[in-house]
Amino acid sequence: MVLVTLFFDMSILLKNVTVLDYNSSFHTKTVDILIVDGKIIDISENINTSAELVVSEKNLHVSSGWFDSSVCFGEPGFEDRETIINGLKTASYSGFTDICLQPNTYPKIDNNSILSFLKTRDSDYPCKIHPIACFSVDGKGKKMTEFFDLHKGGAIAFGDFLAPIKNPNLLKSALLYAQTFDGLIISTPRDPYLSLNGLVNEGIKSTQLGLSSIPSIAETIQIQRDISILNYTGGKLHIPYVSSLESIEIIRNAKKNGLNISASVPIANLAFNDEILDGFNSNYKLFPPIRGKEDQKKLKEGVLDGTIDIVTSHHQPINSELKQVDFNSAEYGTISLEAMFGVLNKIFSIEKVIELLTKGRNIFNLEIPKIDKGESACITFFDPSKRDKFSRDNIISTSKNCAFIDFEIIGKVYGCINENKIHYNKN
Repeated sequence: MVLVTLFFDMSILLKNVTVLDYNSSFHTKTVDILIVDGKIIDISENINTSAELVVSEKNLHVSSGWFDSSVCFGEPGFEDRETIINGLKTASYSGFTDICLQPNTYPKIDNNSILSFLKTRDSDYPCKIHPIACFSVDGKGKKMTEFFDLHKGGAIAFGDFLAPIKNPNLLKSALLYAQTFDGLIISTPRDPYLSLNGLVNEGIKSTQLGLSSIPSIAETIQIQRDISILNYTGGKLHIPYVSSLESIEIIRNAKKNGLNISASVPIANLAFNDEILDGFNSNYKLFPPIRGKEDQKKLKEGVLDGTIDIVTSHHQPINSELKQVDFNSAEYGTISLEAMFGVLNKIFSIEKVIELLTKGRNIFNLEIPKIDKGESACITFFDPSKRDKFSRDNIISTSKNCAFIDFEIIGKVYGCINENKIHYNKN
């Protein structure tokens, strides 16, 4: 495989591609797409003009560029986990043109100087960073950050990564204040006392393995509290990393009652249930924990009926010395970007997969791309049918803590185009 990444103030021709884009008049049609200087110039059944770069692969499909609502890198502060440049290379290789970057850096993303730093880390890769700023100063949960200033500086939402908002009055104030600029508050559903020292899902498997556990009520009680506050204040609330079947029904009812609430689920919680824990593989030590078979089933149903808005990779690079240890001592997290498409495509139909990979931008007030003449090119290209096993050779990330090694996948990503750049995983 040859990785090709370049600026393309030039012409590029996608040959014989099937378009999967519900917003496009070319949806399900097989066409050629001509792009010049980052703009879609022509879409026709057969474009005969020459181009400086031609992309032609067997069973090639395209969609609008893929979006991920929760990605961690490391830089600044944890470059040994992942740098921004290699993280963007990984995301582009995996087909993502836009990612929301979590603020678990050092220093935290809680001021405009860090946002300015992220802007300077632009790269040759087509994937674009949309930073999530901390909800509280230094992520400590004591005092809200300067939401409006951070919003002006480019922050698209406010949340302390994996840390719950302990103080309900702080959440109330945040939801009220953020309405002045249509801001989005992210609240991790994790009661800090009910989940204290827990390692895995509470159930038969945790008892069999003798591991301390995290009950589903640690998630649901926080969601119920947050929804009650949202009902009182109004505003926009996002619940990330939903993992339990009880949470689905709570969120479904909140939506029926007209509340502006959205939710996401990590891909690992759709792919696995807690039977996978038998080998004590630390790559399966995740937050939220991998729960039982019935939870896994209900999460999939929640995705299909729209109760869960977003499926996220929940990509978390962890350096090896913190992961290659015994299960109890290991850090939580798995890298997932490289496996995301192939795993998701094994769970759902390709039409649903593309819907999930391209939705969610509206929640974060981001522009929604479209495949049509005259539009800026924001495109992911892929083969939806190729079958393989995910292996270590597929990993581009600096960290290698991956729960999906040897997982059967369906589909191959060839690359993406965005921001006048292309990344092409050429055969």
